[in-house]
Amino acid sequence: MKFLGIDFGWQTGPSGLAALEWDGAQLTLLEMVRHQPLDQILAWVDRTAGDGPALVAVDAPTIIPNATGMRLPDKLTHSYFGKYHAGCYPANLQRPFAERTVALGKALEARKFNHADTIEPLRPGRYQIECFPHPAIVHLFDLSRILKYKKGPLAERRPELERYRSLILKELTVHTPKLSLSSLPTIPAKGVEMKALEDQLDGILCAYVGAYWWYWGVARNQVLGNRHEGYIVVPHRVFTKAENCS
Repeated sequence: MKFLGIDFGWQTGPSGLAALEWDGAQLTLLEMVRHQPLDQILAWVDRTAGDGPALVAVDAPTIIPNATGMRLPDKLTHSYFGKYHAGCYPANLQRPFAERTVALGKALEARKFNHADTIEPLRPGRYQIECFPHPAIVHLFDLSRILKYKKGPLAERRPELERYRSLILKELTVHTPKLSLSSLPTIPAKGVEMKALEDQLDGILCAYVGAYWWYWGVARNQVLGNRHEGYIVVPHRVFTKAENCS
């Protein structure tokens, strides 16, 4: 079973992509890259997943039923995670990104990646979900607020991104499912290069959220919304380092 994470460029920016593979005992990182045009992203999905079982976890609103205002999952992120600064950007069909993000979801559906706002844990299949890194990071890493690596001066973002990198290596390698990962690229000094690595780290996080959802289902995850109104899968907060079910 493979898990593909897409930190999607909502409008024209590059997307961070990462692929993990489950061998029955642990996850391994197959690839982390960036692509920009939608056709290149889909070609990467086709090449990486093939016709086999895989789950694609996308950081973008791939289901947008509302013409104006906020989707149900957007409202719920603010209700549940606003105190961590982790409310998500509102999506509706009038937003300039809507056509592109919805097109990604439909293109994945055409490839038999069915929306999985419900799932039977550990059952191989072809699925897609929407995820949101900020609340996932808060819960998986047991933090009191988001890591502020996306906005602000470079001198403030860089240590936050370094902390993000370190937490991926420290925490995801001991959670269940375990990610077997001994190293990641160091944080570059230049802003453009730093942004490229940021996107790819988010791709890893998205892929891991997909694996966590597939492995545990609702036992250790929360679904904000539903298939008709849009939904976001968020792992429950992790309080202990030992992730074996008791």
